[in-house]
Amino acid sequence: MKKLLVLFAIAFLTLSSLAACAPKAEVEEEPTGYELALVTDIGTIDDKSFNQGAWEGLKQYADENSISYKYYQPTEKSTDAYVAAIELAVENGAKVVVTPGFLFEPAIFIAQDMFPEVKFVLLDGFPQDGTYTEFRIEENVYSVFYAEEQVGFLAGYAAVKDGYTNLGFMGGMAVPAVVRFGYGFVQGANYAAAELGITVNLKYKYLGGFGPTPEYQTEAATWFQGGTEVIFAAAGGAGNSVMAAAEANNGKVIGVDIDQSAESTTVITSAMKGLGISVYNALADYYAGSFKGGVSVSLGVDVDGVSLPSDFSRFATFTEADYTAIYEKLVADTDGVRSNIKKDTDVASAKELPVTNVTVEVIE
Repeated sequence: MKKLLVLFAIAFLTLSSLAACAPKAEVEEEPTGYELALVTDIGTIDDKSFNQGAWEGLKQYADENSISYKYYQPTEKSTDAYVAAIELAVENGAKVVVTPGFLFEPAIFIAQDMFPEVKFVLLDGFPQDGTYTEFRIEENVYSVFYAEEQVGFLAGYAAVKDGYTNLGFMGGMAVPAVVRFGYGFVQGANYAAAELGITVNLKYKYLGGFGPTPEYQTEAATWFQGGTEVIFAAAGGAGNSVMAAAEANNGKVIGVDIDQSAESTTVITSAMKGLGISVYNALADYYAGSFKGGVSVSLGVDVDGVSLPSDFSRFATFTEADYTAIYEKLVADTDGVRSNIKKDTDVASAKELPVTNVTVEVIE
């Protein structure tokens, strides 16, 4: 009996030794974390608009520097959901969190205190308490705005110089960035019309949302059928509804935020923000030890913060030389052309813009 027990013991020890020596290469370890994070708003990272532009900048920097990264999509459109997504990103190891859009203002107002060791890049927003009563930015937040009125101006100018005299503006909602796009578009069209000595008609409306709907497509189709030649769609995903209407009615579209020419052949140009380069530069500053925390900046033509795409092939007569001339005029502020552009805080409505060569029809 004792011999049998000894044999069992030897067998057990032998098996244990073999198991301990077994190769472990087949066991996959979970990643330890994601150093860079982006939290989307109500859209996705492939929305061909704001989220995508920011994501591409983060992804480019991370890939070039072999840094782990991940995006997080909140469960709903609410401050609580945004904060929860940020918290998850931090739990997963995020050192820098990028949040694109004004919807994140209250969430960053909270998160900057919850996670003082984490850096936040807030695009198109400034931390506020959700009631626009208290505004506060801490040293771990970099707030980036864009001069939408300047690139809206360029888009309106290009459209009229290219021969369009019946324009439309469809903004998603009357939030500051969209308002600035619209006001700039009207004034740029007016500037070109004054140069040409003509009058331009312009329909102007805020749709009420940023997602594509059959209703938005139907309204855009009605505009095109009524004589509108080109619509500037500063409306996020709702712009795809405008593009669909343009495709069915021989219309043209001006895209927004990023170059949207790949979305539809009807897109003649786009009013772009330097979203990707802004995020890329912010990350580069962080890793260089010079993160611009505690400040808010507005990026315009003087720092290549806004622009039209470099491809002018979908214009009939407007050329790169024409664009360069007006762009440089804005940069130099020749004759006050840039400083005189009215922004969202200057007038209460597009009907009040000081234009002489554009007839604006505001549709409520």
